[in-house]
Amino acid sequence: MAGRVTFTMIKPDAVRNGHIGNILKMIGDAGFKIRAMKYTRMTADQAGQFYEVHKERPFYGELVDFMSSGPIVAAILEKDNAVEAFRTLIGATNPAQAAEGTIRKAYATSIGENAVHGSDSDENALIEGDFHFSRLERF
Repeated sequence: MAGRVTFTMIKPDAVRNGHIGNILKMIGDAGFKIRAMKYTRMTADQAGQFYEVHKERPFYGELVDFMSSGPIVAAILEKDNAVEAFRTLIGATNPAQAAEGTIRKAYATSIGENAVHGSDSDENALIEGDFHFSRLERF
């Protein structure tokens, strides 16, 4: 399935600001199929584990606090060349630099509160999907 799946989270800022439906519509309109989805909240420990790759970065603590600050929507998406296609759809991390028509241009408020997470590789898409979903939760 590598190459056909990616993982995303609608982050606490976008959930808090009421953008779940609009973001899901953009995902669907871009041709992605949702293979798993849940509305959940990560604990600080879970957020720390999920973002462990950034543990040595100066923003790690802030990221963990933010990602455990409220509910998220986690999802596994399917489409040909899913990771690259989704990275294009979400846009640049900095919403001021994101292209028109991208999720972050429309719904992110800052570099730190940038509305959505998207896997950066096929390998990480599988790891991140496995972090949030059992095989029984995928369709």
